[in-house]
Amino acid sequence: MSATEAGRKALVIVLTGQGKGKTTAALGVVLRAWGRGMKTVVLQFVKARTANYGENRAARKLGIEMIPLGEGFTWLSKDIEKDKATARECWELARQKIDSGQYDIVVLDEMTYPMTYGWIPVEEVIDTLRQRPQGLHVIITGRDAPQELIDFADLVTEMREVKHPYEKGVKARPGIDF
Repeated sequence: MSATEAGRKALVIVLTGQGKGKTTAALGVVLRAWGRGMKTVVLQFVKARTANYGENRAARKLGIEMIPLGEGFTWLSKDIEKDKATARECWELARQKIDSGQYDIVVLDEMTYPMTYGWIPVEEVIDTLRQRPQGLHVIITGRDAPQELIDFADLVTEMREVKHPYEKGVKARPGIDF
């Protein structure tokens, strides 16, 4: 725990909703924390282990620990059992990072999906969050956050899509979308 956090309540933050910007908002907090000398880790539950998106490149340059552990877009998967095992493996690593006491912030990017699909029990996640080291902030991103997680969290922001260029056939752009 950094000196700036001494005596302050650590937060569980959930960034959810159908709109774009959940991961981007979490990475904004990571950047702010990095600027304050805080130790952070980002575990990516969906992004493939070979991910080399803009955020992965930036994290390497800044020395921010970012670990993509997914298999890509699970809802398009042809091997759900492998995706379940991968999500479970990522969760076990996340628990180790949470329990380690080495971090000020742990981001569980796109973790709502394995909870929503029933691959990782919401109660297990909440129990881990209850027992986390004092001073550790945890940010969880993804659509359709389970209600139990929303009820437990200290801060919940729902991103709402109003308009998206994809609707007009505009494809994702480097630096903006990935």
